[in-house]
Amino acid sequence: MAELIKVKELLKYLNLNESKEKLEDICAKAEMKNLTPLEVVEMLLLYETDARKEKSRLKRMKAACFPYNELTDDFDYNRRGFSGITQGHMKQLSQLSWLEKAYNIMFLGPPGLGKTRLSVELGIMAAKAGYNVAFTTLDQLMTIFKTADIRTSSSRRLKQIKGSDLVILDEVGFLPISRQEVNRLYEFINEMYMKTSIILTSNKGFEEWSEFLGDSIITGAILDRIAHQCEIFSLKGPSWRMENRKTILNTNV
Repeated sequence: MAELIKVKELLKYLNLNESKEKLEDICAKAEMKNLTPLEVVEMLLLYETDARKEKSRLKRMKAACFPYNELTDDFDYNRRGFSGITQGHMKQLSQLSWLEKAYNIMFLGPPGLGKTRLSVELGIMAAKAGYNVAFTTLDQLMTIFKTADIRTSSSRRLKQIKGSDLVILDEVGFLPISRQEVNRLYEFINEMYMKTSIILTSNKGFEEWSEFLGDSIITGAILDRIAHQCEIFSLKGPSWRMENRKTILNTNV
């Protein structure tokens, strides 16, 4: 028992806390299976490694600020009237090789087609694979820019976004932005260019961006950088939300 306590203290001193908590179970298993000392050490280290990987994954998921953290398989790529992306496309994107080359992805189209859903799905895959991911709407990003000098939380969040391997910029074009905000958007895109992958969703087609941003020159500069290394999906079809609208009334009455 004294040896067990001593080993636990050593594991704690080395910050191997997960192994410390599991030590008695591992010793019991080692005795039952007649494991060698090297196998016992390997089991301890594997447990510690797996526990740390899981903690890192949870930390990345929390830092990403996804609107939801669960993946579902109910996205219907074959629903009536829907086009612009296939399940095969998503399977290729899920391999995440584009992240290594700082490629971008754009999901364009009207509301209700699953642009955010597809973006978050790829973001969760990336976070689980070990990449640092940040999800933000354009409106949230502008607020962060405005308050970064006066709020520690905004400054910290901005640093986290800029340090990510993948930034998901959602709802570009949904709300109007000022000229100053357009300039900040350009500076942000320019800073990320060729270094960080961006997944951008927008309800605006490229031909509408000049009107939305209010300046054809800066629009061209922004699109030029985003689209340089980019896979663009123009989604079309009826709104999934409208087709699956729920009611509180009993339709049989």
